[in-house]
Formats: sequence, structure tokens, C-alpha cells
Amino acid sequence: MKNLKNVLALFIFLFCMTLQAQNKEIAAAFSSSYESETAKKYETAIAAFNTVYDTNSYEMNLRLGWLYYLAGKTKESISYYQKAATIMPAATEPKWAIITVYTKLENWTEIEKIYLSILKLDAKNATANYNLGLIYYYRKNYIEAKKFFDVSLNQTPFGYNYLLMSAWTNYFLGNKNNASILFNKVLLYAPNDASALEGLGLIK
Repeated sequence: MKNLKNVLALFIFLFCMTLQAQNKEIAAAFSSSYESETAKKYETAIAAFNTVYDTNSYEMNLRLGWLYYLAGKTKESISYYQKAATIMPAATEPKWAIITVYTKLENWTEIEKIYLSILKLDAKNATANYNLGLIYYYRKNYIEAKKFFDVSLNQTPFGYNYLLMSAWTNYFLGNKNNASILFNKVLLYAPNDASALEGLGLIK
């Protein structure tokens, strides 16, 4: 029994030593990648993870998603961000990151999907609601746009962008009175704002 305990203690000791060594290697890889990123050596920064990469590591996948984005490799970037999102399904962080990549690609269909997935996790997120409202606004789907702008405006009633886009959305929906009120609030925030004055001119 004593020998078994000794063997077990030795096993635990060696396991802890191995784990500690691995943690040091991972920390060194992250540190090296930051240095290479600062020097704009993105391929070198990516290579820092070659020997320590763990497909189940949220942090590594998120980091590699960013580095591949900087390197101009959008396909790989999206893949790593998606892995991070799968590992931590309650996290919105990788979703915002993927939006950055899809924005570069001007893939508004995928961006729309991701914003909707963010709102499933964070329904009152003002930025997601506003940006999704913009997508529908520029598609001239003003009914849908208003739904999302309203959420942002209710949270930040004196926010310039929220006021202005809500005003124009109401204008195109034929809600002239609401549009007029909102355009005038824009002028309280930004006197002589050209867009608000244009809107009021159209109403009159």
C-alpha cells in the first residue's frame, strides 16, 4: 500500500511539473506573438503557436483568428473565430470579431445572421440593435429597421446616431410627426445638423 501511495505521489508530481512546463510554453507563445504583431510580422506571430496549439483552447483560437485577419487571410480567420465561438457558446466576443472580418468582405448577409445571434445572447445590446437596424434601413426595410432602432433609442434617448436614424426611419414610414420631433432633438444635440435640417425641410 505504501509503495502504491509513493507511485501515486510521484505520478501527481510529474503531472504537475509537465502541466507547469506546458503553461510556460503557452505563455511564451502568446508573448512572442504579441511582439511579432507589434513588429507587423503576422506570419511569425501565427507560427509562435505551432508547437503549443490546442484546438480546444478558446484563447488560442481567438488569438489566431485575430492574427490571420491581420495577415489578410480572412477564410482562416473566420475558421478560428468560429472554433472559439463553439468552445464558448455564451460568449459574444468571437461573434463581434467575426463581424469585423465579414465587414471587410462586405458580406452583409452573414453579418445580419451574426447580429441576430448576438441579440439572442444579449437582446438589449444597443450597438447590435443599431447596426442591424442600419442593415434593414439601407435595404429600405423600414419596418424592421424601426424595431431595432427603437431598442437603441430607448436606451440612449439623446444619442445622435440613434436619434437621426430613427427620425429618417419614421419619415420613410410616413410617421411625419414622430420624425419631426426626432429631427428637432437631433438639432438640440448638433445645432445646424445638415441631415436633420434636410429632414425637417421635407416635412414642411
